[in-house]
Amino acid sequence: MLLSPRYGAKPVIYLDGDPTAIAAPAIRQRQRLLAAAEKFTAEQWAHPSRCAGWSTRDVILHLDGTNTFWSLTISSGMQGNPTRFLATFDPVASPPQMVAAAGDLTPEQVLDRFRATTEALASLWASLDPDAWSMAAEAPPGHVSISAVTHHALWDSWVHERDILLPLGITPACEPDEIAACLRYGAALGPALDRNRGDERTGTMAIAVDDPEVAFTVAIGADVHVRIAGAPTDDTSAPDVQLTGDAVELLEAMSIRTAWRQPVPAEHAWMLRGLSTTFDDPADDS
Repeated sequence: MLLSPRYGAKPVIYLDGDPTAIAAPAIRQRQRLLAAAEKFTAEQWAHPSRCAGWSTRDVILHLDGTNTFWSLTISSGMQGNPTRFLATFDPVASPPQMVAAAGDLTPEQVLDRFRATTEALASLWASLDPDAWSMAAEAPPGHVSISAVTHHALWDSWVHERDILLPLGITPACEPDEIAACLRYGAALGPALDRNRGDERTGTMAIAVDDPEVAFTVAIGADVHVRIAGAPTDDTSAPDVQLTGDAVELLEAMSIRTAWRQPVPAEHAWMLRGLSTTFDDPADDS
């Protein structure tokens, strides 16, 4: 299924809070994954990941490609010329095609590429001034703020880090600010992709989880607005969906890595299905 990005001046996702706060967790996560990759043995490079049909090597090669894309789209956005590459991107078919197109690179070659693109992206994030984080750039939902682009980049890499490490028997790091940022973005992504496909349903989710404690609401309307819990709003109605429990467990379910364990009213389950609809391909769920 091709993406249907929303391009132009009205982003489909808005994230309340300090737009610059995403820099530190995004840089830390990338550097941590690079440090882990530098220690992988030949057997670990070849080990199957949680992504069907992909080894550790394949996932790192995929993340090398995303590093390059994030650097390009952020740089273009900073120049006032946000890209429009993803209008023909199929999130199911395109990533495996790109990994296959890289050829038979050795793990050492993949690591060298990943190191270079990771360092370049981290340096770019570190160089941004406060105003740049609110400029428009491209992510799968379309033109959103560079802060939201970076949220997407962190969420994607955080999930793939777990895709690699858990099958290797390595316990992934659980940094509170990374989890909070990924959860806030992950909760908005599915409804935003649905909205871009023409779904006009509206509703509100309230999320309050533990370990770490994170609370926010997701208002789904003409756009998807993630609001910090307690922030002023004209909407005083009760949320349609309330999600609680362990933050990582919820994030894993939102990222279609584990099954949903929380009951959700059937009439509002659509709020949580946008991502699975986007990746609805029985042959490959990577």
